[in-house]
Amino acid sequence: MKISLLGCGRWGAFIAWYLDKIGHDVLTWGREGSHHFEQLLQTRNNGMLTFPESIELSNDLGKAIERAEVIVISISCQALRSFLEDVKKYDITGKSFVLCMKGIEADTGKRLTEVVADVLGENVPVAVWVGPGHPQNFVNGIPNCMVIDSSFNDLKTKLVEEFSSKLCRFYFGSDLIGSEVGAAAKNVIGIAAGMLDGFNYSSLKGALMSRGTYEVGKLIKAMGGSEYSAYGLCHLGDYEATLFSKFSQNRMFGETYVKGECYTKLAEGVATSRALVYLSKKYGVEMPIVNSVNAILTNHTDPKTELDALFSRSIKKEFQYFI
Repeated sequence: MKISLLGCGRWGAFIAWYLDKIGHDVLTWGREGSHHFEQLLQTRNNGMLTFPESIELSNDLGKAIERAEVIVISISCQALRSFLEDVKKYDITGKSFVLCMKGIEADTGKRLTEVVADVLGENVPVAVWVGPGHPQNFVNGIPNCMVIDSSFNDLKTKLVEEFSSKLCRFYFGSDLIGSEVGAAAKNVIGIAAGMLDGFNYSSLKGALMSRGTYEVGKLIKAMGGSEYSAYGLCHLGDYEATLFSKFSQNRMFGETYVKGECYTKLAEGVATSRALVYLSKKYGVEMPIVNSVNAILTNHTDPKTELDALFSRSIKKEFQYFI
């Protein structure tokens, strides 16, 4: 299968490397002058993996789109809408798209597949690739399980069959709303976990996981999905990689934030926290963890005071919310 990977950051580079490794014809596109692209162009190595000669590199977006049957996008979530405006300048007839980012558009609260429908049209086949895993582990041969979901069932089936291997075992998603919201929300919970680590409150991460999954499930249900998706690979199944791993950028962002240190890498959960607050108000769902993270990051409330208040909420039965 001819695949073009649009984006060459940490995750995008891994996906290109992986899809080439399992036998696909891969081109990686990057913007001319970008650090990630220039590094790969000059050395074919990004400090984590080395591109074989079989992966073509190009900064020609038109060429990348024209050659591909499947177009995989791995860029910042908040840049997706503007990027798709560039993509739609080219002929995308017969092309399918796969989104490999986890987030929600902050300004609108829209899921990323909804952004694709807005810009490219509702009939353009699009899928999401979500679930746990870090490139640093995959390139060392450590496997994991992931999910591909789409409202286009033929595309979903095709991608699971074509992308699965012993390294990445894919499951068929059955709840696109839940898959997208769950995957995006776990980054916000990851920031909260990092803040707990920064205050040496790591023992509270068990409570964070339990309560976080529950409140995300409530939002998914209110939006028309299944609350059980929050307990699957898109969300709870991704907690090990996001709440505990040294490779998690969202967890590390939260830890450095409360320590007053600078963190320069992308943490998608920052913008997603704003989007989830918007959605929680729109659907009338109480989301105390999300609200606390957003209050700290957006309103600059004191992190320790905010987290202490979060875990000192009024006493109630643990499972009172099921009654």
